[in-house]
Amino acid sequence: MVVIFFLKIATITGNLHETMNIIDRQSLVKQVTDSIGNFRVTALLGPRQCGKTTLARTFAVPRENHFDLEDPLDQARLQNPRDVLGNLTGLVIVDEFQRQPGLFPILRVLADRQDQPARFLILGSASPQLMKGAAESLAGRVNFIHMGGLNCEEVGTSTRNQLWLRGGFPESYLAASDAVSSRWRRSFMQTFLHQDIPSFGIDVAPERLRRFWIMAAHYHGQTWNSSAIAKSLDISHTTARSYLDMLTDSYVMRQLPPFVTNLKKRIVKAPKVYLRDSGLLHSLLQIETLRDLQSNPRYGASWEGFALGQLCAVTGIEPDEAFFWGTHGGAEMDLIVARGGKRYGFEFKVTEKPSVTHSMTIAQADLELEKIYLVYPGELSFSLRDGMEALGYAQIPEFRFP
Repeated sequence: MVVIFFLKIATITGNLHETMNIIDRQSLVKQVTDSIGNFRVTALLGPRQCGKTTLARTFAVPRENHFDLEDPLDQARLQNPRDVLGNLTGLVIVDEFQRQPGLFPILRVLADRQDQPARFLILGSASPQLMKGAAESLAGRVNFIHMGGLNCEEVGTSTRNQLWLRGGFPESYLAASDAVSSRWRRSFMQTFLHQDIPSFGIDVAPERLRRFWIMAAHYHGQTWNSSAIAKSLDISHTTARSYLDMLTDSYVMRQLPPFVTNLKKRIVKAPKVYLRDSGLLHSLLQIETLRDLQSNPRYGASWEGFALGQLCAVTGIEPDEAFFWGTHGGAEMDLIVARGGKRYGFEFKVTEKPSVTHSMTIAQADLELEKIYLVYPGELSFSLRDGMEALGYAQIPEFRFP
């Protein structure tokens, strides 16, 4: 199945007019299609505004088989959910599922029917409650697909700087200008803090969480230090850690656990943290333009998180495959992927002249890595040394593990 997303945005050039932007998200649609064919329930999870509803609309279902739990009409239709959902056949789509977690037990009963007259596609923001409810009530029946923003396979590599600066949320990426994109992201963060977080059943003062989020942005690409952040915010280190986990579960932050070996070297054991979306990172750091980004001290860290996220999205790296490695002596590997019984290392450097680093040499000797890749913002890939390769950003869509 080939599906093209049509995303409409308004631009202002004297007069208001509408332009049509075409984004091919074929790989993601194929994942969902395969899951629907093999699982009774498919849960498509991701942050608000990443395109879940748009994707769901590509599946042609009768109106009575589609429910949006933000729509008062659909809320009324589900006053008796067992009877309403039980009478439907084929694919049934329930959007904003996190608003009625009480539907999980009913969904389990319907999914267990012997004749399986219906398959269910549930969409929701990646909240802790939604994950917990689905995992407990639908164990063995549900397949989770995590959806992020647009990536370089979908929009092409020629717009690298636009995707890097603005991030992958469709409305931010496709905005008429950098200024409009920045305003959209500020609005998104305001809604996330004041509406989404409370809707997840999380009771945290929005302003306190905003300040924590800003501080977390300054730790982007670094190992986490709960005590230091807790001291700055006058909260306990356990509270700081719970805030980090909350933002991770809500799909706006990423934690890379340490790759721990039995080596004699002292290994860093705190996780490494990133903002998942580079556009949100830049908004939190008050970076508005590409020139701002290039002159910011977090320029290299921004590239690291952006390129790491693109690689994970395009190659389907799962959370349980991804680690980082660091020693107290200063050697580190930004990303280690454990796949198929082999280990692969990745360094991310914003450089025009990629070369072997001291950390790459140490990691190759200590970790028995199958291969090490240095990912840089270029066009070409080429060998650096035996077992080491420079991987240009433009080649990420074609990258495959050996």
